[in-house]
Amino acid sequence: MKETVKVAIVICDRYKSCAGGKCFRSLQNREGAFSRYAGKDVELVGFTSCGACPGGNIEYAPEEMKKNGAQVVHLATGLVVGYPPCPHIDYFCDFITSRYGLEVVVGTHPIPQKYYNVHEALGTWNTPEWQNRIKPALADERTRLAYD
Repeated sequence: MKETVKVAIVICDRYKSCAGGKCFRSLQNREGAFSRYAGKDVELVGFTSCGACPGGNIEYAPEEMKKNGAQVVHLATGLVVGYPPCPHIDYFCDFITSRYGLEVVVGTHPIPQKYYNVHEALGTWNTPEWQNRIKPALADERTRLAYD
């Protein structure tokens, strides 16, 4: 029997009406930050927005996600590709881990190429910290193009 990993997704409130298509597709295909689950069964046990800046829902939503069995919380790729990227992302990671003992992964679906190009031109991710943050969702160009 394969190991089942229970995950939850938190999206940026700017995209609160998002249907989750790219996240769900990448989860199904084990692409982007979900590639870490290749060969494993995954169950999605929560999906919500951060609650708008400065992230009020981060205080409460992970508790319910954990009650639903969440082991890992993915902060959606939208938090890093938005203009500007989420200024609270490090705090979200630290808080969720400290308060709820859950692993946090930055990213869901692969970064779309169109966002990659703009952020490269802007120099948004030209620091070691940002390179580390985007690494889970940074795929090859062909895959990024498939998520445009």
